[in-house]
Amino acid sequence: MHCSLCTESIRRALRRLNGVMDVQVSLAHEEVLVHYEPGRLHPQAVTATLLDLGYTVREPDREDVFAEEERELQRARRIAVVMGLLVAAATAVMGVSAAYGPDRALWGIQAALALSAGFGPASFVFRNAWQSLRRRILNQDVLAAAAALAGLMGGVAGFVWPGFPAGAFLAATAYILAFHAVGGYASVLVHVRASQSVRRLLALQPETAIRLGEDGEREVAVGDLHPGDRVRIRPGERIPVDGVVVQGTSAVDQQLVTGEPLPVDLGPGDSVVGGSVNLTGSLVVEVTRVGEDSFVRQVARQVAEARAMKPGILRLVDRILLAYVPAVFGLAATGGLGWTVGAWLYAGEPDWVRAGFAVLGTLVMGYPCALGMATPLSILRASGEAAERGILMRSGEAFQLLHRVDVIVLDKTGTLTEGKPHVGAVWAAGGDPEGVLAVAASAEHPSEHPLARAVVTGAAERGVRVTDPEAFTAIPGQGVVARVAGEEVLVGTEKLLAAHRVAGVDAALPWATQQREQGRTVVYVAAGGRLVGALALADRVKPGAAEAVAALRGRGVEPVIATGDHERVARAVARELGIAQVHAELLPQAKRDLVRLLQRAGRRVAFAGDGINDAPALMQADVGIAIGAGTDIAIDAADLVLPGGRLSALAEAHTLAGTSYRLTVRNLLLALGFNAIGVLASLSGRIHPAWAMLAMTLSLGTVLGHTLFSPLLPEAAGKR
Repeated sequence: MHCSLCTESIRRALRRLNGVMDVQVSLAHEEVLVHYEPGRLHPQAVTATLLDLGYTVREPDREDVFAEEERELQRARRIAVVMGLLVAAATAVMGVSAAYGPDRALWGIQAALALSAGFGPASFVFRNAWQSLRRRILNQDVLAAAAALAGLMGGVAGFVWPGFPAGAFLAATAYILAFHAVGGYASVLVHVRASQSVRRLLALQPETAIRLGEDGEREVAVGDLHPGDRVRIRPGERIPVDGVVVQGTSAVDQQLVTGEPLPVDLGPGDSVVGGSVNLTGSLVVEVTRVGEDSFVRQVARQVAEARAMKPGILRLVDRILLAYVPAVFGLAATGGLGWTVGAWLYAGEPDWVRAGFAVLGTLVMGYPCALGMATPLSILRASGEAAERGILMRSGEAFQLLHRVDVIVLDKTGTLTEGKPHVGAVWAAGGDPEGVLAVAASAEHPSEHPLARAVVTGAAERGVRVTDPEAFTAIPGQGVVARVAGEEVLVGTEKLLAAHRVAGVDAALPWATQQREQGRTVVYVAAGGRLVGALALADRVKPGAAEAVAALRGRGVEPVIATGDHERVARAVARELGIAQVHAELLPQAKRDLVRLLQRAGRRVAFAGDGINDAPALMQADVGIAIGAGTDIAIDAADLVLPGGRLSALAEAHTLAGTSYRLTVRNLLLALGFNAIGVLASLSGRIHPAWAMLAMTLSLGTVLGHTLFSPLLPEAAGKR
């Protein structure tokens, strides 16, 4: 697929098939998703139709396909390098010809260079053009092939008629093919990078697991496990399968599934998901789902589907080419007819030389080299400006689409919040909050549990003195029992306190209920058999998040929260940030479906997130924005990355996208201006092809200068 016009030709052809209900085509990822009725259509009919259109068909996201993509990227890189060398040689021969005059030997060298390019590394230009014509598409491939053929024909004519400068025409062919080869390499590079997200997602699951059997414990490949097998997961290991705990208790980080920052204490009978991290205790898990039914595989499939169903956009350049390419061919035909039929009617004799110059010169001058570079140059400039502000661009097209976004769906954990628990409030029975925090932090000091570390960190932030306990026992799922300064201290759940018959718990219940309504986790603290206080732990909103949300709203972008966390937690964050629309307790597919629902309502949607569970929504959104402190998979599925997690960069990116788009439009107008002048001048039948190459240079120089020196954002925006 070579242009955004290809998407409509594929969609149109497949929709004609009996049994096809819907067709989604992704240009960026070169994928097609077809919904069909199995009783009326066989997949081979879809494949045959695509082959008839001239496409190569292959299954997505298989290891052999990934390797083939890497080889394709290497081929495109080699072609671009070889074409660069051929252009350098053609330029050198032109210099010699200009210094010593036309010479058939030099023309022969130029012909050899042009033919080597056309039949060698750049032959794909003619192949792509032919396929586009078969699909009734007039795009830049067709124009490049026509311009290159015109150069070759001019070179042949020069060997026959001295009035044709063969060397200049042949050199123009090499230039045109080289420009197209470099553009082809960039296109392949974008596609190969985009496929990395699914590869990393599938790599999440461990390749091996410890299976328990009659012969003891044995390490086996995860692919050899079956439902009913039992595996052991040690502390710190990633859980390799979906299953149910049959032995042991542990804190498990399930942010992979829900996005919830607090670990979950699991024991016998609780479900676990492959890809989660076992934090503290040893677990024995009975396998329930393997292979394509596992959670990670399901998310991988959702990411792949989202790639194909991502809304397509008709690139601005392709919209222009819809009118520009027919106009160039029409003017070339007009020039030829004018100097043959027109000259015969007016002067009684056709002027074949000037007619040839008019036709060939128009096609050569009409090749829009600067038009093809106008968008990449503005994207490169914008990406540099964005990088200075902590914004990395992975998709230039999506960045240019960002200025049209009117809804931004925000993940909560790690995006709007810091993604880890903190001490949010302290209740003290005796009116000494720092004393309660000191007792709790001293008891929790040896523990590695994430909630315990939050308590110890909270004490350090407040300057509270912490001592090591004389004794320490962790009770999985309940809390800790420790001896601090000779006194027994309990820190944990109501169940832990009830088991030790702690008095005074009822006094904290109103406060605890209020904290839970705000989405916080309550931990009780007892000493000497009596309740001394309680702590409320919660993820906290990032500094600057409220200002960033307000700035987006001021630019006409509606913020929406979509999270896998609990409803009450999400509502509490929404109230603090002033966000009205909240969707909570969403699995990865539900987040993707929310984005798709907004898109079907005619909205342009951005999604910002940082977790693995955000990857399908990031891919589905018109613009996916990954918080750089998040997972590699989220980053690979996104179009923009905020490496430092600075939310104020969202508003800056939206503004920068608008100015970048306007810069692109001005670049295209400048490029078209040069081409229009050159094409109209070529109709005179007097324009030497050397002027075409000079026009290419001036056009590119003008567009480049305009790109480099046009301001994108005011300095007051604050670079970082």
